[in-house]
Amino acid sequence: MRKTQITIDVELDENHIPELMTWNAADGGVEKEETKAVMISVWDEKTSEALRIDLWTKDMPVDQMKMFMHQILVSLGNTYQRATGEEDVAQWIEQMAEEFAVKSAIKM
Repeated sequence: MRKTQITIDVELDENHIPELMTWNAADGGVEKEETKAVMISVWDEKTSEALRIDLWTKDMPVDQMKMFMHQILVSLGNTYQRATGEEDVAQWIEQMAEEFAVKSAIKM
């Protein structure tokens, strides 16, 4: 069996707030690529719940965080459609993402 790794390195300030984050994915040719935000979800089969890690650096601009959240919502709809084949629910998620974009002033 082949193995691969994706890693995230987080440098914290004296108050344990992320100051610098980099990620690595050797198979994707990514090495020490800087990022301002990371969201990771994993499924815990034993407890049937999603476990999350949400991190962002203290200098992540709010407007970029809004765009990041919008793009996550859009990709969630795409992932849902691929995983379940339920096009109607995927379209509803996409509509919700567009409503978010309007309410958060990303789109008019």
